[in-house]
Amino acid sequence: MHAAAVASPVYHQPMSISSPAPTHPILVGYLMWGLGFTGLHRFYFGKPLTGILWFFTGGLFLIGWIVDLFLIPAMAHSANRRYVSGPIDHTVAWVLHLFLGIFGVHRFYMGKILTGVLYLCTGGLLGIGYVYDMLTLNEQVEEVNRKSW
Repeated sequence: MHAAAVASPVYHQPMSISSPAPTHPILVGYLMWGLGFTGLHRFYFGKPLTGILWFFTGGLFLIGWIVDLFLIPAMAHSANRRYVSGPIDHTVAWVLHLFLGIFGVHRFYMGKILTGVLYLCTGGLLGIGYVYDMLTLNEQVEEVNRKSW
C-alpha cells in the first residue's frame, strides 16, 4: 500500500513593503526629553508653540515634562507621518543645529551655502537666526527633501 501523498499547503510570507526610515526616531526624542524642561524635544518633533511654552515655563513647571515621558512615542509617530525622509536627515540637521547652529553648519548641511556663510560671519545673525531655525528647522528640511524628489 502506498500512502497517499497529502499535499500540504504552502505558506508564503507576505511581501513586506519596507517602510521608510523614521525621520524622528523615538530614542532621539527621549535623549532630547532629558533637556525637555527647555522644550527641546517638542521643537524636534515639530511642535514649536508648545516648545516655546515649555521653554518659558520649565516644561509647565516640570509636570508637563514628566507627562511627555509617556507622550514621546505618539509625538514620534506623528512626526514620522508628517515629515518625509530624504537626502537630508532631520536628526542630523537637528544635532548640527543644536551644537554648531550659531556657525551655520546645519545650513551648509542642507545645501544653503549663502545663509551658512552669513551665519558663520554673524554668529547666526546674532542669535536671531538660530532661534528662527529652532522654530522652523523641520519645515526647512522638509522643503529640501521634497525638492529632491
